[in-house]
This record gives sequence, C-alpha cells and structure tokens, in this order.
Amino acid sequence: MKEWVEALKEYKVLLGEPEKEELKRISYDSRKAEAGDLFLCMKGSKLDSHDKIPELLEKGVRLFVVEKELEDLPVELGKTEGLSVIKVENARAALARLSACYFHYPAKEMLMIGITGTKGKTTTASMVRSILEEAGYRTGLIGTTGIDYAGIHEESRNTTPESYTLQETFRKMKEAGCDAVVMEASSQGFKMHRTDEILFDYGIFTNIEEDHIGENEHKDFQEYKYYKSMIFKQSKQGLINMDADFADEFWKNAACPCHGFAIEKKADFQAKNIENLRQDDFIGTRFDFVHGEDSESIFNHLPGEYNVYNALAAISIASLLKIPMDKVKSALSKIQVNGRMEVTLQRNGYTVIVDYAHNAMGMKNLLQTLKAYHPERLIVVFGCGGNRSKERRYGMGEVAGEMADFTILTADNSRYEKTEDIIHDIETTLTKK
Repeated sequence: MKEWVEALKEYKVLLGEPEKEELKRISYDSRKAEAGDLFLCMKGSKLDSHDKIPELLEKGVRLFVVEKELEDLPVELGKTEGLSVIKVENARAALARLSACYFHYPAKEMLMIGITGTKGKTTTASMVRSILEEAGYRTGLIGTTGIDYAGIHEESRNTTPESYTLQETFRKMKEAGCDAVVMEASSQGFKMHRTDEILFDYGIFTNIEEDHIGENEHKDFQEYKYYKSMIFKQSKQGLINMDADFADEFWKNAACPCHGFAIEKKADFQAKNIENLRQDDFIGTRFDFVHGEDSESIFNHLPGEYNVYNALAAISIASLLKIPMDKVKSALSKIQVNGRMEVTLQRNGYTVIVDYAHNAMGMKNLLQTLKAYHPERLIVVFGCGGNRSKERRYGMGEVAGEMADFTILTADNSRYEKTEDIIHDIETTLTKK
C-alpha cells in the first residue's frame, strides 16, 4: 500500500484502487488543478468543491478525496475509466495528513515553536525569532506579517496558512538551512485543521479576550477558547501567561507539562520593577527578569506593559533553551516589529506610531501605554474592517472616545460594506457620553 494512503489513517475506498496510485501532486483549488493531481473536495462557507468534479474530470483529474458518498456527488463517476475515489470524514484534516506525508514531515526536522493568543502573537513571535537568530539558530517565521526565512519574504492571506502551504514552507525552510521555526497558531488555524500534523517543541499562550466571534469565525467564546487551548494538545511543553484570564483552566487541561510566566502572580518566570523609558531615540521599558534566584536587567525596545509580557514569554523560551542572557539582551534592545508599536517618525516634539490594534483590547492597551509617557496630546487615526464583528467597532470607538484627545476615523479594508456605514457604527460609541 502506498504511504500516502496510510497517512489518511481513516478512510473508505469508494471507487478504483487508490492504494496503487502514485501521489504526484496535491490540489484543493479547482482553478489550479491539473491532470494527474490528487484533488481534495471540501465544503467551505460559500463554495463546495464537490460541485467542481465534472470540470475536474475534463481537466484529467482521476484521483479524488471526497467527503460524500458516490450517490451524493454531482456526476455518476462509475462510468469514468481509471478513476479512484476515497471518502474521508474531514477533507481539511486529510489535506494536513497528506501534505505532511508529501513533504516528508519537515516539522520533525526542526525546532518548532507555536504561539497562540488574542493579542501578542506577532510581537512575541518576532522577539523569539530575534533571540534565536542572535543565538545562532537559522529561523523561519510564519504569521500575520507573512512568511520569512533565509532572506525570502512571502505574503500570506492568513495568520496561519493552509496546511499544504505550511508543510511546503517547512520543507523550503529546511532546505534553505533553517533549524528552527517560530509561527503564530491562530484559533482558526486549529479549527480548520491547518496545524494538524505539527508537534510543537514549545507552545505559548499569551492571553485571551472575546474576539473573532461571528458568522465566518467562531460561533461563541467557548468555541474560541477551546481552539486556543488546542496548542497544548500539540506541544511537548507549554508556556502560559498566568496573569491572563482562564490561565488556570488552560494549565489544568493542558495535555503537556507547562511553565508559567507573569508580572502580577507567582510563576516560574517573572518580570519585576518595570520602568517606562524615553531617552533620545529609545522608547521602551526596563524590567528585571526573575527566574528562581537569578535576576537580569532587561531593556526592551518596545514600550508598554503588554510588550513586557511579550518579552517575558520570549525570554522564558530562551531560558528553557539555555540561550545565554547576553544574546537575549542584545536581541531585545534593538527589536522592532512592523506595525506593532512601530515608531515611524520623531520630529519637533511629536512622535508618530503605527500599531495593528484592531479590537477594544488592543486599542485600550495601546492608548494606556502611550498615556504612560505623558504626551501633551494623544491623536488617534483608525478604521475597522468590513464583514467582521460589529462589536469591534463599538468597542474601539468607545475606547478612543474615552482615552484619546482627538480621533480621526477613516477606511480600513471595508471589504463588501460601505465605508461610511462602518464609520457610522464607530461614531455611535465614540461620541457616547
């Protein structure tokens, strides 16, 4: 039997002899499918690629993985010669299994670090990568800002790309000389089986707030929380922000041994004596990193308490990997993350900062941080994305109305909604007294 068939684990052969077929190429986008491909049919929120089978047959596709019985497919397949059809319960899970097999399980050949949480994933991932690079690891990065490795940058539609793209990227990273990967693992990534077949050496949980709940995301907070917790079912060791809501629950239910980090609570790794610093071109924080009897003074080039949490997670991972503290300090003293408290201009007494904050929690953290530096005026320019939860608009508007001296509303990827409607929604809470 072919290895790729065994990789599916649970399946039913509906037609032909797939166990005799070579796996030449995997496809799940009917527009890109070619003769000789194995095509996975899956039902999405808007499209069902089972409906594309007649078109795929015309292209010469003869090997299918489906989620339906033969009688429920849009064409009578028994009349087509040389056809092999396998049924699985979940084609997305099958895609992850097949992709890992097709690229020869590249994640097993590198140090894998996954990061999940409502906020802080991108910054923490960048910090961990910077520390690893400083310590001599050739490190790939996957997340909201795209895919980076060996001087190559690729854009990504999703924070956590599709499983095929992930496995292909891991193989490219390994072949480019990478020995470590740091990636953001979103709740959607877990829900859609994109992260299946990845066992992280370390899984990090930063925090959780109500977000990503809506028609095209999670049905409710319980589901969102469940998929966040999945990281500890796919990790050898966990690292948990013990100050975060539901931290105790995550710790109790974790399927792997865990370590804790915190500012307020007692934990394995702690940050103490935090100071906000603004000197010449340095805007950031200084704090003491405490682990057992050991204490180190850390300068972090990103301002705000929430960036202390991000740095604390990164330093904790470095400590677990026994990376020398001088490498950690060097990496954090010069860290800059695109769109994350990014200082883009300092001139004539004013400072311009770009930040990705896209919900009430992010906006509040951002403005609280900036107010701690006692600016004479705090001006905020923002918009909200279309076809996403309206609670984000109301929450961000309310926070801006309470904390900013002046607010300018503008467009931000309106998708299929009118920009003026989105702005009106924000205004309803921005001007609320």
